[in-house]
Amino acid sequence: MVTLDLRHFYASALVAGGASVKQVQLVLGHVSAVITLRIYARLWPGEEDRTRSVMDAVLGDLRTGCGQVGDSTREIAGQRA
Repeated sequence: MVTLDLRHFYASALVAGGASVKQVQLVLGHVSAVITLRIYARLWPGEEDRTRSVMDAVLGDLRTGCGQVGDSTREIAGQRA
């Protein structure tokens, strides 16, 4: 059972690191990518995950472009200080 746990951990780490189905298939020694996907498909990000990541990146860029944290000027009660 320990070997199976280590194997699953290894596969999970590869997927989290961005490895493709084909790469994981090859290092685990599966005969086909279908076998790899049957076992580990849930580990790869789905379309919702990709969409969320893209929007997080876009919105993060917008937030950082709206002003620098720690500007020498600040606004208090509508007045620049």
